[in-house]
Amino acid sequence: MLTLEEIADELCRRLLKIFLRGPDGRRPVFGGYEKFQTDPHFKDYILFHEYFHGDNGRGCGASHQTGWTGLIENLITQLTEQPSAGAMRSELVTADPVHM
Repeated sequence: MLTLEEIADELCRRLLKIFLRGPDGRRPVFGGYEKFQTDPHFKDYILFHEYFHGDNGRGCGASHQTGWTGLIENLITQLTEQPSAGAMRSELVTADPVHM
Protein backbone atom coordinates (compact mmCIF):
# COMPACT_ATOMS: atom_id res chain seq x y z
CA MET A 1 0.00 0.00 0.00
CA LEU A 2 1.30 3.44 -0.93
CA THR A 3 1.52 6.38 1.41
CA LEU A 4 -0.19 9.65 0.51
CA GLU A 5 3.22 11.16 -0.22
CA GLU A 6 4.09 8.32 -2.61
CA ILE A 7 0.77 8.76 -4.40
CA ALA A 8 1.39 12.51 -4.73
CA ASP A 9 4.90 11.83 -6.10
CA GLU A 10 3.52 9.37 -8.66
CA LEU A 11 0.91 11.89 -9.82
CA CYS A 12 3.69 14.50 -10.18
CA ARG A 13 5.80 12.09 -12.24
CA ARG A 14 2.88 11.36 -14.54
CA LEU A 15 2.20 15.05 -15.06
CA LEU A 16 5.89 15.74 -15.73
CA LYS A 17 6.02 13.04 -18.41
CA ILE A 18 3.63 15.13 -20.50
CA PHE A 19 6.45 17.67 -20.92
CA LEU A 20 9.52 15.39 -21.09
CA ARG A 21 10.85 13.74 -24.23
CA GLY A 22 9.94 10.08 -24.53
CA PRO A 23 12.19 7.33 -25.90
CA ASP A 24 11.21 8.46 -29.40
CA GLY A 25 12.49 11.99 -28.68
CA ARG A 26 8.99 13.49 -28.80
CA ARG A 27 7.15 15.43 -26.10
CA PRO A 28 3.53 14.34 -25.56
CA VAL A 29 2.49 17.95 -24.93
CA PHE A 30 3.27 18.81 -28.57
CA GLY A 31 1.15 15.99 -30.03
CA GLY A 32 1.40 15.84 -33.81
CA TYR A 33 2.71 19.37 -34.29
CA GLU A 34 5.93 18.58 -36.13
CA LYS A 35 7.28 22.13 -35.91
CA PHE A 36 7.22 21.95 -32.11
CA GLN A 37 8.56 18.37 -32.08
CA THR A 38 11.52 18.83 -34.42
CA ASP A 39 12.32 22.47 -35.18
CA PRO A 40 15.39 23.53 -33.14
CA HIS A 41 13.84 26.98 -32.67
CA PHE A 42 10.69 25.58 -31.06
CA LYS A 43 11.30 22.09 -29.65
CA ASP A 44 12.68 23.23 -26.29
CA TYR A 45 10.11 25.95 -25.61
CA ILE A 46 7.32 24.34 -23.65
CA LEU A 47 3.77 25.60 -23.93
CA PHE A 48 1.59 25.26 -20.86
CA HIS A 49 -1.98 24.60 -21.95
CA GLU A 50 -5.34 24.86 -20.20
CA TYR A 51 -5.84 21.10 -20.35
CA PHE A 52 -4.42 17.97 -21.97
CA HIS A 53 -5.78 15.11 -24.08
CA GLY A 54 -6.48 12.23 -21.72
CA ASP A 55 -5.10 9.50 -23.99
CA ASN A 56 -1.94 11.02 -25.43
CA GLY A 57 -1.09 14.11 -23.34
CA ARG A 58 -1.35 16.57 -26.25
CA GLY A 59 -1.83 20.12 -25.01
CA CYS A 60 -5.30 21.52 -25.70
CA GLY A 61 -6.91 24.88 -25.21
CA ALA A 62 -5.17 28.19 -24.79
CA SER A 63 -1.42 28.13 -24.22
CA HIS A 64 -1.27 31.71 -23.00
CA GLN A 65 -3.35 31.00 -19.89
CA THR A 66 -0.67 29.21 -17.95
CA GLY A 67 -2.34 29.13 -14.51
CA TRP A 68 -2.20 25.68 -12.98
CA THR A 69 0.13 24.12 -15.56
CA GLY A 70 2.68 26.84 -14.82
CA LEU A 71 3.10 25.01 -11.52
CA ILE A 72 4.96 22.24 -13.36
CA GLU A 73 8.21 24.09 -12.66
CA ASN A 74 7.50 23.80 -8.95
CA LEU A 75 6.90 20.07 -9.33
CA ILE A 76 10.19 19.64 -11.19
CA THR A 77 12.05 21.45 -8.43
CA GLN A 78 10.22 19.58 -5.69
CA LEU A 79 10.81 16.14 -7.18
CA THR A 80 14.47 16.71 -8.00
CA GLU A 81 15.22 17.90 -4.46
CA GLN A 82 13.75 14.82 -2.77
CA PRO A 83 16.29 12.20 -1.66
CA SER A 84 14.01 9.44 -3.03
CA ALA A 85 13.71 11.04 -6.47
CA GLY A 86 16.59 9.03 -7.99
CA ALA A 87 15.19 7.88 -11.35
CA MET A 88 13.11 10.98 -11.99
CA ARG A 89 16.04 13.25 -11.07
CA SER A 90 18.35 11.53 -13.53
CA GLU A 91 15.67 11.72 -16.24
CA LEU A 92 15.22 15.45 -15.65
CA VAL A 93 18.92 16.24 -15.35
CA THR A 94 19.83 14.39 -18.56
CA ALA A 95 16.85 15.77 -20.49
CA ASP A 96 17.32 18.50 -23.06
CA PRO A 97 16.94 21.97 -21.62
CA VAL A 98 13.44 23.26 -21.18
CA HIS A 99 12.79 26.96 -21.58
CA MET A 100 9.85 28.22 -19.56
